[in-house]
Amino acid sequence: TSAALALLGGSVAALMVWKWLGKKRIQKKMEEARRTRDEGMKKMAKAVQQFREQVPHDQTEAILSLPLLELAGRLQEGSLSPRTVLYTYLEKALEVTQQTNCLRHFIPECEEQLQEIQRHREKGLLYGIPVSIKDHIGHKGHLATCGLVQCLGTLMEEDSVLVKVLKRQGAIPFAMTNVPQSLFSYDCSNPIFGQTLNPLNARKSPGGSSGGEGALIAGGGSVLGIGSDLGGSVRLPCSFCGLCGLKPTAQRLRWVLPLPSQPCSASGLAGGEKCWGIPCALGPMARDVDSLALCMKALLCQEMFQLDPTVPPIPFNEEVYSSSTPLRVGYYDTDGYFPLPPCMRRAVRETRRALQAAGHQLVLFSPPRIPYVMTELFLKTFFADGGRSWLDVFTGDIVDPGLKPQVNSCKMPRLVKKLLALLLKPLQFLLLLKLKDVVMISTCRSVKEMWNHHHQIQEYRSQFIDQWKELQLDVVLCPVLGPAFTAGYPGKLLTAISSTMLYNVLNFPAGVVPVSTVTEADEEELKLYKGCCDDPWDRTLKQAVSGAVGMPVAVQCVALPWQEELCLRFMKEVETLSRDR
Repeated sequence: TSAALALLGGSVAALMVWKWLGKKRIQKKMEEARRTRDEGMKKMAKAVQQFREQVPHDQTEAILSLPLLELAGRLQEGSLSPRTVLYTYLEKALEVTQQTNCLRHFIPECEEQLQEIQRHREKGLLYGIPVSIKDHIGHKGHLATCGLVQCLGTLMEEDSVLVKVLKRQGAIPFAMTNVPQSLFSYDCSNPIFGQTLNPLNARKSPGGSSGGEGALIAGGGSVLGIGSDLGGSVRLPCSFCGLCGLKPTAQRLRWVLPLPSQPCSASGLAGGEKCWGIPCALGPMARDVDSLALCMKALLCQEMFQLDPTVPPIPFNEEVYSSSTPLRVGYYDTDGYFPLPPCMRRAVRETRRALQAAGHQLVLFSPPRIPYVMTELFLKTFFADGGRSWLDVFTGDIVDPGLKPQVNSCKMPRLVKKLLALLLKPLQFLLLLKLKDVVMISTCRSVKEMWNHHHQIQEYRSQFIDQWKELQLDVVLCPVLGPAFTAGYPGKLLTAISSTMLYNVLNFPAGVVPVSTVTEADEEELKLYKGCCDDPWDRTLKQAVSGAVGMPVAVQCVALPWQEELCLRFMKEVETLSRDR
């Protein structure tokens, strides 16, 4: 017996030592990654300093204040040099990341691209424009980490299609921005590179998963960025940071992921391939709608269609974007699932009145069955296998605190989940739905169930489009989650993203436009907010958004699939009316 106990004790001790060594290896990898990033920052700071010794700061403020269209025009005509513009934005990006921790890495090859575009006689639509890109959008010779330790050796062997097209249009990719671990969060924190802060309020999150992009652009360190959106990951950072952003129909801007030099089991996450049935969309983020339109026009070119034949060869329709025909606009200020703070509903009401006054026709629209969409379509798609594929990406990693509730619920044994489901049955229906994303996510247990699930998504899309057509709508105006959450709170409120998630399930183009800011009156009204049931989730939302006076308030604009130009045209109208108020 004593021998057995000694053996058991020795085994336990060996296991503890093995775990300790594993954790030390992880810490060492993370420290190396941070050291590499910091060295890159120092090199870029030195290059900026050398540039400034030759060229004074005379034009800095003027360049940084130029809207993208005007900046592009000055570069095309030659009154501004691409070199001056690039180093001006590099300098500002260094300043912004010191305040917000928004950058994952500078792209030193930007100097090579600068020389490349100056050798060409023909200037692309984005000639000389510095562009920032999200962490996982592949750039040759750089990591695509998704905030995961296992991807720290994943150097890309070539540029992704999107980066190739940006370069052919004369753009200069100069920085890669921070993301939440595994991309499955609308905060922006990972154990390797840390928490990104909102440049408008350091207590607040910039949103996610394109949070690094949101922080960099809102801080003035980039004039145009590219994010991705699988549940609101372009639109939520834009809402939180006061930017304009577009989630196109997913196939309109597809990107082919380059092969990494080493395999990484999380590489599917980067392409949205881990989420069966709901495609990931790439989309532009900028300070105004015209910038988004210029980016889309540049990307929807022959090079894109040739490099990726799966992208439909549909060039940007300038006529639709420039049209002034009155629109028939559906609207709603709540989806009936997760009531948003008073200021977000106010934004929809004020925008509705402004659109009516401008001669557009407004029609009340009620999106059908949002609780069903959230739990049975969206979350079931993500966790079709009970979350096993998602859990795999954390192998040999430290889980970020913001993701621990979801990770722990996925690890929960099936029997425990069933018991909890029985115990929770007596609770109110909506409370049950909110809890479902924590402990009771249903899974697809067979191929037949998976096919049925796909069919349910298609069936819902058809029902939604039928309802849209019955009302003869052109576009829809609706709320978006906001204002910016206090950092750390997004992980506590996964189901609060119903406002954006809906249009990922539907695969409709959807964009966000800031129209107002949080007022003292909004803060007072928030004190009376009770949500659905005044339950813990509703109270958590109230805590998450409080203390946001002066922060941006946005609305969401939606069109039918493949109508990005109409969506942008509607966004432009909303933007113009909000600026006139």
